[in-house]
Amino acid sequence: MSHLATTEAPATPEPPAAPPRAASEAKPPKEEGRVFNVFSHGFLFLWGALVTIPLIWAVIQSFKTDTEIINDPLGLPEQWLWGAFGRAWTKGNIGEFFINTVVVLIGGVSLTMLLGSMAAYVLARYPFRGNRAVYWLFVAGLTMPIYLGILPLYLTVDKVAKGLGLTEVIGLSTHLGLILVYVAYSLPFTIFFLHAFFRTLPSSIAEAASVDGAGHVRLFFQVMMPMAKPGLIGIGIFNVIGQWNQFILPTVIMKDEDKRLLTQGLLELATNARYETDFARLFAGMTIAMLPILAVYLVFHRQVQAGLTGATLK
Repeated sequence: MSHLATTEAPATPEPPAAPPRAASEAKPPKEEGRVFNVFSHGFLFLWGALVTIPLIWAVIQSFKTDTEIINDPLGLPEQWLWGAFGRAWTKGNIGEFFINTVVVLIGGVSLTMLLGSMAAYVLARYPFRGNRAVYWLFVAGLTMPIYLGILPLYLTVDKVAKGLGLTEVIGLSTHLGLILVYVAYSLPFTIFFLHAFFRTLPSSIAEAASVDGAGHVRLFFQVMMPMAKPGLIGIGIFNVIGQWNQFILPTVIMKDEDKRLLTQGLLELATNARYETDFARLFAGMTIAMLPILAVYLVFHRQVQAGLTGATLK
């Protein structure tokens, strides 16, 4: 009778013990995100305070007397006086400068948005020979410092107006001449922004409209422009802010004192404040100048955010 040898099954080796967690091990992703959010929100709060506090301080000074502004610049006024706004509007000619600025702004922004949207749409949706060259020519305008083009700009406006015999219409010290300069200044960024936005719009809707008999003009104004509304509002607000706050261009082009714009008027107020000792009028003029732009942004800030993020989300 054979003896059957019995063999024991080999024991399963135990897994090695996990090494102790290093003290310098990276934090969990959730904790890292929380730290980043605290840092980013803190930075944004600091940046907002640096921008907001000087604006509020300037507005408060417009309700003070000159004695309070000089002796207690950080305090609140003992009595809130509104007379400085009336003096700034009439005696400081802010009312006249304000109207001139609104006239130039309406013409400049309207013409910039019309020409910029049309050019951006064609460059984005219609391939043709030289398309990229024209696009990069406009983009190159973003790299040109405005200070380097002051003298050529002045000579161009003067000579073109004289050559066409339209010195009183589009020449120096004319609103229409300054409007055309604003349009040329604002077109590069407008086309650059809207070109990327038009490229994200779906082609199926445009093709369906073409099949239904829509021509190029009708397709652009009735189909594509409503679809690009967020982008148009966003770049429109940027153009409003940029042209409203422009100082170099009107200083070079607008020499007639009766046709000066708001930024030039504020410089005149600042100069006169040294001799007339009416600092409250200067701060009131600054308040009048910045309140319209602040109101526009507060009303349309959601549309601006939608315009900036619309192309990325699509």
